[in-house]
Amino acid sequence: MTYDTQAVALAPSNDLVAAVANPGALGTIEAYISAVQRMPMLTAEQEAEYGRNLRDHDDLEAARSLIMSHLRLVVSIARQYLGYGLPHADLIQEGNVGLMKAVKRFDPDRGVRLVSFAVHWIKAEIHEYVVRNWRMVKVATTKAQRKLFFNLRRMTPDGQTLDPEQIDDIARELNVRPQDVTEMEVRMSGHDMGLDAPVEDEDIYAPISYLSDDDLEPSRVLEQRDNDHLQSSGLESALEALDERSQRIVRARWLQDDGTATLHDLAGEFGVSAERIRQIEAAAFKKLRLALATAA
Repeated sequence: MTYDTQAVALAPSNDLVAAVANPGALGTIEAYISAVQRMPMLTAEQEAEYGRNLRDHDDLEAARSLIMSHLRLVVSIARQYLGYGLPHADLIQEGNVGLMKAVKRFDPDRGVRLVSFAVHWIKAEIHEYVVRNWRMVKVATTKAQRKLFFNLRRMTPDGQTLDPEQIDDIARELNVRPQDVTEMEVRMSGHDMGLDAPVEDEDIYAPISYLSDDDLEPSRVLEQRDNDHLQSSGLESALEALDERSQRIVRARWLQDDGTATLHDLAGEFGVSAERIRQIEAAAFKKLRLALATAA
């Protein structure tokens, strides 16, 4: 996992400080939580003093004190995201990175306690981790989608499917479109599925079986291309090989966009019987089939 190297450098090395980057370093996550809960809290005066020393003199011991005293805050925030099925230690680890970034940017002269300032940074890192790892396919990319992702589960009663009225209420409360709520509900109700069937069970009807498009198979593409050629330039060349009367009959009977001429219409035009027009048409088709077969 990649960390902000400047932020990590703020913490000197000892067993508990090393555990900031790896909560499992103390053996178990319970041991880590127990250890950080015993860390002393800072008074407002101490916090302001350490903050100024870090800001003005790059005092790493001051940074260490600020970080260590707020590790319990990360544990508390990370616990709120256990419902997403991700390891508690990983959530704490990402939150610790956010805490380090907050300490690096902390300015005590703004009149805001570090605990209030750090919440945003801790949640931002945890949010990014959850969105990136909750599913193999990222479920939220836009700001509206992220807002829905982290609020929809909380606002959905007992995991039930939302009705139109509930969708409208949620969209109004979160200031998003109802269709965005519906789309996110569908995304969150799905699950990851392998494209191929497991090797040990090839009889499973995997998505690869019904997602492939046979029409894009190379031999079919070439066949379709040849067929299109015959229907355009090939057919036109074959028609030009016919005599003028046969061309007129075939075009009038089969290639007109404004309707099909009848045998009697053409019989009147050429001064022959309808049966004779049918015979000429049949002979023309025989010549066309032969010409097209030769061209293919």
